[in-house]
Amino acid sequence: MAKVKIDKERCKGCGLCIFFCPFGHLQFSQELNKRGNQYAEPKKGSECKGCKQCYLICPDYCIEIYQEDVSKKKWEESFNHR
Repeated sequence: MAKVKIDKERCKGCGLCIFFCPFGHLQFSQELNKRGNQYAEPKKGSECKGCKQCYLICPDYCIEIYQEDVSKKKWEESFNHR
């Protein structure tokens, strides 16, 4: 599983990332950034698959993708339950 981070102040709201996401993980926000643009954001309850299509298509370099370390998370969960 991956995490998407979008710099809302740099986003001009072109929608390319939303259009090219094959899993429909992104949407336009209901809020505006300081420049008055509706920026892209991850949909609540949707999971990013980490394909990086949004990252590659973004003309303003405002998207970062982080891969979650699932094995470490599972280890921490099992360790905390002892």
